[in-house]
Amino acid sequence: MPVQQKVIAMSDNPVGPAKTLSAQTSDGVAPLTVITNARVLTMDPVSPHYDRADIVIEHGRIREICPDASRHLADAHVIEGDGHLVMPGLINAHFHSPTNFLKGALDSLPLELFMLYEVPSTPDAAMSARAAYVRTQIGAAEMLKLGVTSVQDDAFFLPMPSESEIDAVMSAYRDIGMRATVALDQPNLPEIEKLPFLGELVPADLKARLETPAPMQSDALLQHYRYLIDTWHESSNGRLRVAVSCSAPQRVSVDYLQGLDALSRAHDLPFYIHMLETRLQRVFGEVCLNGRSLIRYVDDLGLLSARMNVIHAVWIDDDDIALLARAGAQVIHNPISNLRLGSGVMPFRRLVQAGVPVALGSDEIIADDAVNLWSVMKTAALIHTIGDPDPDRWPVAGEILRCMFEGGATAMRQEQRLGRIAPGFQADLVMLDLDTLPFTPLNDIARQLVYADASRAIAMTMVAGHVVMQDGRLLTIDEPALRKEARAIMAAAAGQRDNLMREAAEWLPHYRAMYQKSLAVDVRMNRWVGDANPTRS
Repeated sequence: MPVQQKVIAMSDNPVGPAKTLSAQTSDGVAPLTVITNARVLTMDPVSPHYDRADIVIEHGRIREICPDASRHLADAHVIEGDGHLVMPGLINAHFHSPTNFLKGALDSLPLELFMLYEVPSTPDAAMSARAAYVRTQIGAAEMLKLGVTSVQDDAFFLPMPSESEIDAVMSAYRDIGMRATVALDQPNLPEIEKLPFLGELVPADLKARLETPAPMQSDALLQHYRYLIDTWHESSNGRLRVAVSCSAPQRVSVDYLQGLDALSRAHDLPFYIHMLETRLQRVFGEVCLNGRSLIRYVDDLGLLSARMNVIHAVWIDDDDIALLARAGAQVIHNPISNLRLGSGVMPFRRLVQAGVPVALGSDEIIADDAVNLWSVMKTAALIHTIGDPDPDRWPVAGEILRCMFEGGATAMRQEQRLGRIAPGFQADLVMLDLDTLPFTPLNDIARQLVYADASRAIAMTMVAGHVVMQDGRLLTIDEPALRKEARAIMAAAAGQRDNLMREAAEWLPHYRAMYQKSLAVDVRMNRWVGDANPTRS
């Protein structure tokens, strides 16, 4: 698959890598590109599949899919697609880039215990803008090499956001060429207000630390959002966008939740909100919200909407599902993360039957240890077979692909731009070599994409008409230099990380006691499988 690329030097960038390799022309994208003779999976219900077709791309968008684009070839950049499948780029609907350096850092633990190590509360966890740039880009590099062209990054900042770190994160996505929608995931309540029982289980000196106010309150956080929107929203020809995030409703004040919703509504931004990921969060509603679920709580505030990405939604009941369906909210399913943290199995079929759109996410690298959406698709297709004895209710491959593309685009509020190969849509594409083991022999495209680890067949990744990865090599950055710098940053931070781990270990017995106490609360449902029994010691 020969693709001719030009190498140019990057412009001066205080947070950029030492060297950038680019196939872009002066306006950022080759004016006309034609992919010829490819098998095409469009994910467009009108024309879902072509055994052989040419794809004409103009200024980063799909112009047409046709049997013969020879009339365009004289003026076009031509990519030979014979023997390859071209499909839309994968959409990672939920991700947290700030843990990109932490793969393999922890054994599995319930979320509330896991977060002690993942999101330390001490100011010592702060990171330089340069480190944040490299950290963001190392995750983006892994995604692009795996055919993930779009990501929704729910980025948190320790101990609080700054303009320099915001710029670092956004610049990292800009420079590597990925499509990203980024939010500032920042709670503003003291720790003691976010969790049930904890205040009664810790000694007085630790309780005082739990009552410490969050380092940044609503007005300052909303001002950082205004900076993010004014500086970065719809930049890089619309490739970079902004979302809002409250992290989770029990972690923020009502005025901040309302302020985020107002920004989301004014700018039509996705609203990222973790709800009912864990059983303990269901217990929080029972104990702290007079028996209301977190979804009911948000709806009672008048804030549940079609702009909301409800992340995880594992410990939900039929009333929650009805509220989500009525509001038009999306659910982001993160099956590998849910397994890693023992959160349980989301009621996939009940959500789908109620008409709730479902998208797929990897969640953070520390809770997945990769950022491989092919593995996410396979897990999503398989995990629900152990939660329902009726095989007619199990997900099938085509349904999982729709969650990936249609669901992901809907979550990003870009369903008319992303997730399909159709005229007018962004040319975010993945090319897979069909002469590889995952497709030998070729029996069914959809099933082999979902089940056969098609990541081993990726030959090219394109974002907005720009080839960013070819034959395993990133073309927009110097990946070996990036990896080297990432290792150096983590080596220099080893002492800091050790201190953070020791501090987390101090809190662990008390958080474990909270978790254990929560198991005695009857939540009238079970999302674990096998012989799980919360009340059994």
